[in-house]
Formats: sequence, structure tokens, C-alpha cells
Amino acid sequence: MKKLQTLFLGVLVIIAVLFAGVLQLKKQTGMSGAETVNIYNWGDYLAPDLITKFEKETGYKVNYDTFDSNEAMYTKIKQGGTSYDITVPSDYMTQKMIKEHLVTKLSADKIKGLANIGPAYLNRSFDPHNQYSIPYFWGTLGIIYNDKFYQKTDVDHWSKLWDQKFRNQLMFIDGAREYLGVGLLTLGYSQNTTDQAKLLEASAKLRQLKPNIKAIAADEIKMYLADEEGRVAVEYSGEASEMLAENSHLHYVIPQEGTNVWFDNLVIPRSAQNKKGAYAFINFMLRPENAARNARYIGYSTPNQAALKLLPAKIRQNQAFYPSQAQLRKMEVYQDLGQKKVQEYNDLYLTLKIKK
Repeated sequence: MKKLQTLFLGVLVIIAVLFAGVLQLKKQTGMSGAETVNIYNWGDYLAPDLITKFEKETGYKVNYDTFDSNEAMYTKIKQGGTSYDITVPSDYMTQKMIKEHLVTKLSADKIKGLANIGPAYLNRSFDPHNQYSIPYFWGTLGIIYNDKFYQKTDVDHWSKLWDQKFRNQLMFIDGAREYLGVGLLTLGYSQNTTDQAKLLEASAKLRQLKPNIKAIAADEIKMYLADEEGRVAVEYSGEASEMLAENSHLHYVIPQEGTNVWFDNLVIPRSAQNKKGAYAFINFMLRPENAARNARYIGYSTPNQAALKLLPAKIRQNQAFYPSQAQLRKMEVYQDLGQKKVQEYNDLYLTLKIKK
């Protein structure tokens, strides 16, 4: 009996040691405790000095991890095991996460500064009444051109990309929704269509664009255009702002047919362990001076109208990055189309990429 008791006590000691080890590991990695705010964000999507400022003001320690796609973020949040207090999904992924109950409904009485967000950026279709998300950054899909080779009137409509003057010159961001979306817009269709006939028509239209495609790429586009190895590209506004800063001959245009307008949003995952800290971070980022600092660092458009007033006139008056309300009304947010239809978009896109 004494041997059995000794064995039992030994097992308890081992369990206690293992448990203490897990707690220590979590403490070291910043994934445990009310003193830590665990943030899961896109890479280089928050000014580092704002993290320092937040920590100094609140006493919280920030554990900051990054992802490179909505899908990678979604998978990690859905699988669980890592308790993030804040993450930053785009519009369609915000919608998907709400549907799957992966994010927490926000308490309005805990949010301070929501009035700083412009009404045009609130109450969007992916989260009516902003019950689950707070706008963080927004932007558009457009065309960058080099004025040494082209002029604005060459790219003010999506349909002009099919012109022979762009033969083997057009670079395109790597993405199914973006690529198919341009074909749909050119034909006058919604970028969120689920109509197979319209998708096939857009695909056929895009096959005719292939002689003009120099490359379908991602981050490499910035290098190619800045160094003038590329002359024209379809790219997002935030990436465009970086390129324009590197080369004064580059310009960004939103085609007149309209385009995709996207929103990245602050949300609190359902698995969050430090919701008080999460609200503290949201409120910190809603303060105009912090949102303005972040916008200057990132280069993307801020939805915070109080922050916009703190930015230089050349930024806030630039309609390429802060388009008019009339332009915004012609833009569409990507919707969550469901797994089956998303796969159809991806299959069509893959076929277009590999077929000559």
C-alpha cells in the first residue's frame, strides 16, 4: 500500500512539474496572463513605436505575431491552441469568421473613439452595425503606371489593359479574386458574382489579356516598378504608396468602372484570454494621434477621420488614395462566397495562369 501511495505521489509531482513547465513556457512566449496582450497581425502592419507607447501607457506587454494571408490566420484561429486577443482579418474573412462564431461580439460601452471613424467606413455588408469589428485600414485595387512610358488616360479604364501598347508589360498581383474581378468589372459584372456563365465569360476575356501579361507576382512587383523593370501593374493602393515613394515617375489610378475596396479590421477572437487588454488596444488605436502615426508608417488609408486631419495635405487631398464618396459608391467589397464558389474562382484562375 505504501508503495502504491509513493507511486501516486510521484505521479502527482510529475504532473505538477509538467504543469509548471507549461505555464512558464506560456509566460516566456507571452501567451498567458492578464498582463499580456497577444496580437496576431499582418507583417509590418503596426508602427513599432506604437507598441512601445501602448506598453508604457497601459502596463501591458505585447506579444506580436504575424501572418501573410487571411487563410493562414483563419486556420490558426480555428484550430485553437493559441489564444490571441486581437487579430486583423480582411472584409470577407471577417464575414466568414462571424458566421463560424470565431470572433467575439463587441461591447459598445467598452469602445472609446468609434466616432472618429468616418461613416463611409462603418456598417459595411460584412459586419452590419460593426457588432464584431472595428476598421483598421482600407484601400483599393488599381493600376500603377510609369509616366516615362504611359499617361493617365492609358489606364483610366480596366478595358484599356487589353490594348496592344501593353504587350508583355503588365504585371498583376497574384490572386484569384483580383484577377477574375478585373475580368468581371470589364464586362460590367459584380466582382462577387456566383453566376457560372459570367465567370466563364470573364475567364474567356482574361485569356485574351495573356499576351500583355509580363508576370503575375506578389512582393516582387514593388521592386520591378521601382527599378523600372516593370512599367505598369495592377496592385493594391497600400503597396502602390510604397512604390510611389521610391520612384516619382510612378502614379496610381482607380479605373472609372470602379474597383474592389477592402477593409482590414480589428476583431477579438472568441478564444481571447485578455479581453480587457484587447479593448485597451482597440481604444488606443482609435485615438487620432495614434491612428495618424500608424497611417504615416504603413502608407495605407486610414478610416479614422480625426486622424486624417492630422496628416499632411498632400496625403489627405490625394484622391488616388482617398477617393471621393461618388467613387466609393462604385466600389465593391469582396464577399465570402462560400467554399464551393471560392474553389471555382481558384480553379478558373489556376487554368488562366498555366495555359498559354
